[in-house]
Amino acid sequence: MNLRERKKLATWHAIRSAALRLFEEQGYEATTVEQIAAAANVSRATFFNYFAGKEAVVFDQDPEERQAWQALMTGRPADEPLWDSLTAILTGFLESLRDRMPLQRRLKAQSPVLAQSGQNFGERFFTELREWVTSRAAHGDEITATLQFNLALAAANTAYQTWPDDESFDGFLERLERCFHQARPVTATG
Repeated sequence: MNLRERKKLATWHAIRSAALRLFEEQGYEATTVEQIAAAANVSRATFFNYFAGKEAVVFDQDPEERQAWQALMTGRPADEPLWDSLTAILTGFLESLRDRMPLQRRLKAQSPVLAQSGQNFGERFFTELREWVTSRAAHGDEITATLQFNLALAAANTAYQTWPDDESFDGFLERLERCFHQARPVTATG
């Protein structure tokens, strides 16, 4: 990464960090773009060069995360059962959100605007994971691969939806593991 790219990434992180801190302190609704820009020591125009709006600050993925999740996918052994690969990748991805996911969840619970948002963190990840699953499908068996992908997503969504507000992130990960175990296909071999 060259100097210009590092500076852009540092600015992106500064804006997000300032925004999340302000959201935590004063709430999503009460925080303005101007306050975020001032706290990040950038102009309002610079804020909009990096984020489409306040909602994007909450849900956009860190530009460096893509490399991490691609490594999760490419690091799985080719002969590993698809279900085992899927659950390991999803667990790794969700673990990478340890610092952000609880705050995003609280903000959605506190903000009617965010609660009604159709945007969700991880959209790009899930698109790439679906493509990865398709590439791993045994020739002519895309149905089984797609079904396992959908089962794994349903298990992850169930863990998230049933995660009590007073439970730690580690509790969420235990819940996730339990959901993956219960959703595991009887013949998860490919």
